[in-house]
Amino acid sequence: MIRSMTGYGVAEQHTENYSVKVEIRGLNGKYLDLNLRMPRFLMPKEIEMRTKFGNLIERGSATISINVVKHKINESAVNVNQALATQYYNKLKDLSETLDAPQHDIFRITTLMQDVIYQDVEDVDPDLYEQVLDVAAEAFKSFNAFRKKEGESVKDHLLEYCQSIEDCIPKIAALEPERIERTKERLRKNLKQLLDDESFDKNRFEQELIYYVEKFDVNEEKIRLSAHCQHFKETLNSSARGKSLNFIAQEMGREINTLGSKANHAAIQKEVVSMKEELEKIKEQALNIL
Repeated sequence: MIRSMTGYGVAEQHTENYSVKVEIRGLNGKYLDLNLRMPRFLMPKEIEMRTKFGNLIERGSATISINVVKHKINESAVNVNQALATQYYNKLKDLSETLDAPQHDIFRITTLMQDVIYQDVEDVDPDLYEQVLDVAAEAFKSFNAFRKKEGESVKDHLLEYCQSIEDCIPKIAALEPERIERTKERLRKNLKQLLDDESFDKNRFEQELIYYVEKFDVNEEKIRLSAHCQHFKETLNSSARGKSLNFIAQEMGREINTLGSKANHAAIQKEVVSMKEELEKIKEQALNIL
């Protein structure tokens, strides 16, 4: 089952001592980029949580927000940095006088400044940490369910785009007789010009012939493109990885480009353009596959 890198999950739990809420948001990204937001008193566990959560996310850009409300707070744990508060207050007061701005909110603004009011960093309560991990596990369940659902939607689109490319192959095959006849006619004219030329060069004739023979045949490209499409669908229906799908899409692109450069036929070029458009959709969607 394929999974998208886009996902969302949230869970919360309330106990006598704490209320914990964990929210996870994921977006596509080439590598793992984890932004972990949590209260200061959980900082001692940051590396441990970052490793644990990173292994669960695997790849992509993700933000995990952990909110904790303590129902019982030790009064001595709350502190005011009076020296810092005084500096903030005086600076804001000077600024308001310089700008002739109101001063009635200066005290309130001062209390909101970083590190003016803070809590002592204590050892993390084992019960709280266990609760955080339990809530995070529930959030990851909904996050992964979202990823799977989104992945199935992406899979349906990818199969549709791949089928559109495959549908172009028989259309190109149907145009082959006309293209072959036109190519033969051009070859006859070129050969006639060479034969009418008194300074006929046999080497040039052979080069011209080789050029047209190589330019003429697109069967190998069609066969390989069809095989790549089949491989792409098989990979999608197995434990697909975004990187694998991108590699296959690159191979499909090579065959489509070669086919387009060889065809030299307006109607076939139209089909080639259609295939390129579908391939771009595939590349864009595959970037979101985990």
